[in-house]
Amino acid sequence: MADETTPQSQSAPASEGGAPRPQGGRPPRSGPGGGPGGPRGDRKYFRRKKVCKFCTEKIDAIDYKDYRLLGQFVAESGRIVPRRLSGVCTPHQRRLSRAIKQARNIALLPFASASRP
Repeated sequence: MADETTPQSQSAPASEGGAPRPQGGRPPRSGPGGGPGGPRGDRKYFRRKKVCKFCTEKIDAIDYKDYRLLGQFVAESGRIVPRRLSGVCTPHQRRLSRAIKQARNIALLPFASASRP
């Protein structure tokens, strides 16, 4: 009964582990499903570095009339594939997008794919 009459402190209690919680409010993840290693433990995901096709094949001039080459860098929806997906370096991506736009204007490449059903 003595416990019921004494006032409780208004501050929030510390987390169960004794360590203070991070700013987000969640306790740090650990165990089989969490942590920096991910759910599969310590296996690292190895992503191959993408290399520029134009640099490796020593293609300096990107011609707007070469629609087969340009078609590799246009998605099915008709969009130009971004650098992070295609692996093309920045100067070649600029020339590539300019060539794709020129090829679209003279109808070598479509602006968009066929309409959806």
